Amino acid sequence: MINAIIVDDEKDCRESIKSLIKQCCNNVNISGEASSVEEGLDCISKKQPDLLLLDVELSDGTSFDLLNQIINPNFQIIFITAFDKYAIQAIRHSAIDYILKPVNPDLFKKAVIKAINLIENNDQIAKQVKILLDNRNSFNRMALPTIDGLRFINISDILYLKSEANYTWFLLNNNEKILVTKTLKEFDETLSENTFVRIHQSYLININYVEKYIKGQGGSVIMTNGTELLVSRRKKEHFINTISRPKKNRKII
Repeated sequence: MINAIIVDDEKDCRESIKSLIKQCCNNVNISGEASSVEEGLDCISKKQPDLLLLDVELSDGTSFDLLNQIINPNFQIIFITAFDKYAIQAIRHSAIDYILKPVNPDLFKKAVIKAINLIENNDQIAKQVKILLDNRNSFNRMALPTIDGLRFINISDILYLKSEANYTWFLLNNNEKILVTKTLKEFDETLSENTFVRIHQSYLININYVEKYIKGQGGSVIMTNGTELLVSRRKKEHFINTISRPKKNRKII
């Protein structure tokens, strides 16, 4: 049996989550609940949960304040939140799961099943939480869900991403390739607010690693490792506007 704690400052939301657990997760027991950072810390200390169902905005602070006070977290986390986009991006980069309010029962069930499957890999949880807290104000690192588990990388080390059906290849500046079990669209939504730009249906590139742009209907880019990538006609104008930001050694020919 999986022991879970709900931390949410709205009683109706806690009741709704308990109802969903009863309906779809027979192997999950709600062993405690809290409405604030202080109550949450006390409940976690006493109940030692396997799973934390956590709202972002609490009555006396945020869930980040709560997690920042736990030295070695050994529980899986699912955020259930209506909080702002920036917080959700931080959660995404840490590869911790989240569900938006109002809660979709099917998505909730999938998230709980995923969390249960990951509970045996508790050695990675502390790293995920650290990335989450580090990324509260700026995104520097991210956790990549691969077939074998999580891979932790610096965002500045990414040259470009390449779509492959429901997977994404990450190409790093040391020529390493990592296959990630998420679509390119999911990374586009967060990385494009950093130094990345979508140049094609298949490619999302780090503009800091663009060496040349070769003109054409859409044209193509030469990355610093010598790889040439096509720019689609539809993405060309946005790419040119983005790449026009000054950077040493970048060329347009």
